[in-house]
Amino acid sequence: MLGSVSGRHRSPVKGSALEFAQYRKYVPGDDTRRLDWRTWGRTDRYYIKEFEADTNLRQCFIVDTSGSMGYETTDTTRLDYARSIAGTLAYLTVHGGDAAGLYAGAKSEDGNIFQQELPPKRGGIHLGVLLDQIAQLKSGGETALIPAIHAAAEKIPQRAMIVIISDLLFDLDPLQEAFDHLRFRKHDVVLFHLLDREEIDFSFDRPTRFLDLEGGPSLLADPSLIQRKYREAVSDYLAQVDRIVNHSVIDYHRAFLDEPYEQVLARFLIGRNPKTARSAR
Repeated sequence: MLGSVSGRHRSPVKGSALEFAQYRKYVPGDDTRRLDWRTWGRTDRYYIKEFEADTNLRQCFIVDTSGSMGYETTDTTRLDYARSIAGTLAYLTVHGGDAAGLYAGAKSEDGNIFQQELPPKRGGIHLGVLLDQIAQLKSGGETALIPAIHAAAEKIPQRAMIVIISDLLFDLDPLQEAFDHLRFRKHDVVLFHLLDREEIDFSFDRPTRFLDLEGGPSLLADPSLIQRKYREAVSDYLAQVDRIVNHSVIDYHRAFLDEPYEQVLARFLIGRNPKTARSAR
């Protein structure tokens, strides 16, 4: 949280505002205008009044809209799931008096990275526009998440919470550098990794034709012949994801499409609550 606009959440920054926070002992160099003279009169000791500083949160969503986000299971596509997460968090953010924005994209024929681009703002009118743009997102083409992250890091001038929603189905090697770019800009980074259980379990039991939703060739395979190697590859892939997010200190959340998205968001919000985090420790 950073800025001069007061949101409804509690600030971690102490300053001069309307809501009292706490007392602390005076130390040389403190602003004497904040001395509590009544306390001095009763105790003959100097104490400073601290207040909650006026701060506001900027939350920016980077949504992967590549072809693989159109993967469908139980009547829900991966992109539908991403819309639900982004729309709910945007609603909570703006109704909390803070700002939200959207950067979503995949490679397009015109070379444009962003399918939708909306800088973070506050207010009900902006929320309506933001939710409309989230609803209009379409999946297609190759992934452009890595260049989208780098471009968003340069476009967002002030520190913000960056919420990335993706299936991460691409070469992961450049992902570390993209996260480091966001962290260098002092952003707080959250990653929702969307997966289907079939992608992990690979429970197919008969010859199947697998289609590349991002335009590559299809593959006809007998699952019984490739199942062991496939699961080994998936295990290595998930281990690489864990190494990257741990190295970059990313708030990482793995979500399966058969899990109600409100449960995923509940875990995320509870984990971000300072009181809950302190009680957990």
